[in-house]
Amino acid sequence: MNAKNITRRVRNIRTDLSSRGIDALVLTRPANVTYVTGFFGEDSWAVVTGRAVYLLTDSRYTEQAQKECPLARIVQRKDPIAEAGGKLLGKRKLAKTIAVEKSISLGEYDTLRKNMNVPLKAVDGLVETQRSVKDAQETAAIRSAAAIAATAFQRAVRHIRPGMTESELAGILDLEMRRQGAKVGFETIVAFGPNASRPHHQPSPRKLASRDTILIDFGAKYNGYCCDITRSFAFGRPTAAYRQAYEVVEEAQAAAIRAAKAGAKLVDVDAAARNAIRESGLPVYGHGTGHGFGLEIHEIPFLKEGAKGELQAGQIITIEPGIYLPGRLGVRIEDDLLITESGPEILTDRCPRGPALA
Repeated sequence: MNAKNITRRVRNIRTDLSSRGIDALVLTRPANVTYVTGFFGEDSWAVVTGRAVYLLTDSRYTEQAQKECPLARIVQRKDPIAEAGGKLLGKRKLAKTIAVEKSISLGEYDTLRKNMNVPLKAVDGLVETQRSVKDAQETAAIRSAAAIAATAFQRAVRHIRPGMTESELAGILDLEMRRQGAKVGFETIVAFGPNASRPHHQPSPRKLASRDTILIDFGAKYNGYCCDITRSFAFGRPTAAYRQAYEVVEEAQAAAIRAAKAGAKLVDVDAAARNAIRESGLPVYGHGTGHGFGLEIHEIPFLKEGAKGELQAGQIITIEPGIYLPGRLGVRIEDDLLITESGPEILTDRCPRGPALA
């Protein structure tokens, strides 16, 4: 990661800590550790103090950390991570008031506290709020992930044939993303026919019929950053019911995209999609209309009923309304949007869409 970007991030975090009367922050969530250090390994914590950033890792990742984290002080641990973190902060007397992320386990929190002689408090969302607005480097990585995913999708659909299983198609799509130097952003969802009525269906041995429907929810991860796309289409001629559901979801997504502007209330963007489906007489989906993403596939902001807050320029979000008729069909269309001062930019428009792609 760009050293200037990391320096800016750490400076902003220190400013926030100072305003809260906190001298040091222990980061345990992998995405937050990456954000402030550039480290992409596992089982590691970061500690941000007023003078330094420490990366607490073990011998499996020391060499990687030295390469990826030129601005951090690498501390190679031998003790369990919470014990090592407590000793680092306790013995070196780096701070008088220390905060740790609320996502830490109760056992690790207790171990960390016992190894320090200073107050320990839990905080939430401090780094995530900053992460929600992407810088140019992050946006470029997400653009690349979206381009890779679109190409992989186009290649994978060429392999579709009657008799193939959901798991087989998911494997082909995953391979096409990896062939382009990306990782899989999350477990790919492939659902044939009525299986698509389950929003988070897991690929199964279910075979594709000669006239069937397909829902694919997938994303590439490139340079640590994800994209998130869903396409629904018919294999063969779509039924009238499927085409109607598709057209309504398409209208709902378009309504939400039009509403997705800097300064727009999250709840209003969510309502734009739900109202379009409600007016059609078809059932309104139960999940959110969209969410932010980046280092993680689900980040703030979350566009859902009752959501608080507004969209900000620089945020990258999904818009993903759906219609689900249990035992019959499921349609969801999902695209990724960069929120700008002049309106939304669709980052996934290279990925083909339509009710009958195959």
